[in-house]
Amino acid sequence: MLLETAEAPDRTREGLAALMAAYQQADPAAATELIRQVSPVLYRFLAAHARPREQADDLLQECWLRIHRSRHTYRVGEPVLPWMYAIARHTRIDGFRRRRRIDAFEVAVEPLPEPAVHLRPRDNGTGPDLDELLGGLPDSQREVLWMLKVTGMTLEEVARATGTTVGAVKQKAHRAYEKLRQKLGEALPERGIK
Repeated sequence: MLLETAEAPDRTREGLAALMAAYQQADPAAATELIRQVSPVLYRFLAAHARPREQADDLLQECWLRIHRSRHTYRVGEPVLPWMYAIARHTRIDGFRRRRRIDAFEVAVEPLPEPAVHLRPRDNGTGPDLDELLGGLPDSQREVLWMLKVTGMTLEEVARATGTTVGAVKQKAHRAYEKLRQKLGEALPERGIK
């Protein structure tokens, strides 16, 4: 059954829902394929908010542990990504709180140099880097843009994943677009981007 999926992965909502249903039935091949398909987008989501980014590895592992523990709560036939993003979002928030508690009691002895992380190459100077543009947005706006534009979730799915309303998602996306337009206008004035 999953041999066909492993050869040609079905990344549609229905394909992920089928993998999740098989994962609930303790199919190890379905779990492996689900992790292979969804981990990159979850990692990118968690890395965008992790400070420092090395924490994203730990957050991704914690997220998959939470998904595994709560897989019985997934309703077969429902979209998988909003359910997983809600878990990832709570994992990220709990990780931030844990890190803040640890930082309150730790004393930094000497800062270690951080290696440069380039998720994608720059575009030969034709414009600012996407990570730099999104880095200036508030976390809630960056989160909404990520879910809407990178993962292709609908407004309703993003609202469900973030625990807000569709109107709030629209408002955050609109404000993020306005800030990005402003940044692009400042970065590329010769092109007249407005």
